Amino acid sequence: MKVIFDSDANNELDDQHALAYLLLNGDTFKVDAVTVNATYNGGDIQGHYEEALRILKLCNLANEVPLLKGANGNFNSIIEDWDPNSYDGKEGVDYLIKATKREPIVIIAVGKLTNIALALKKDPTFAQRTKIVWLGSNYPEPGEYNQDNDTIAMNYVLNSSIPFEMVTVRYGKPSGTDAVKVTKKEINEKMPGIGPKAIETVIGRHGGEFDNFGDYSVSLFEYIDYHGDPPSRPLFDMVAVAILKDETWGEIRSIPAPILINNKWEERPDNPRKITIWENFKKEELLEDFYKTLLNPIPVSN
Repeated sequence: MKVIFDSDANNELDDQHALAYLLLNGDTFKVDAVTVNATYNGGDIQGHYEEALRILKLCNLANEVPLLKGANGNFNSIIEDWDPNSYDGKEGVDYLIKATKREPIVIIAVGKLTNIALALKKDPTFAQRTKIVWLGSNYPEPGEYNQDNDTIAMNYVLNSSIPFEMVTVRYGKPSGTDAVKVTKKEINEKMPGIGPKAIETVIGRHGGEFDNFGDYSVSLFEYIDYHGDPPSRPLFDMVAVAILKDETWGEIRSIPAPILINNKWEERPDNPRKITIWENFKKEELLEDFYKTLLNPIPVSN
């Protein structure tokens, strides 16, 4: 399966784990490119670019997989004075449009949907050439980070015709990706030293030098807040990659596309436009495959 990974890589730590998992599953995926966008916890676009580059370098793929900057701002502000020849995010968005004209490509979006909405705005035929697998939303409840970073972009995509699969988050619920949690103890036991040995040593986001993703993972988990009992952290974004590798690791259902108005989901039962909802993920199988992949990495090709 050929994919493009669209990420706010510098936000937390799940993007990095999802990207490494994707890049080292070369028997399942080809990665055409990585595009980044900026969300409010991760700083501006340069920080997201640099964090994605660290992961590409740790997987020895920085010279193989293109990395492009998408939107720094949000959809509404970017289209206010819309100039299709010059706009925030042009490099990444134009790449999405161009790449999907060459061949079928699935876009795994694990941040806000600004880049996707901009691609639809610039070229409506984009909707006919790809599908979006998006990690986001607490549907049918409000409030979720990726969604809230650009609600207008999400609604724009929901109102388009592009095939759209929503991999639910659902904070605090067992039915969403929030349930795919790991503890610091588990990471410290499982991750040290695993992944390919990097040709080039990487300086981490929080300092330190790293030559494999496993050690960088341990570092990322040193600088994150934990929640729940036992204290743990979800690997949300990794699930969006996993269910494309094996669809039995989640459950799917089709619904008429809803819309979010005033932070409340409104159902549209007569809407002929259908989207797919992913929920009820198999945590143990997902995490077992994640660790197995890092222990036996197969780098992707482009």
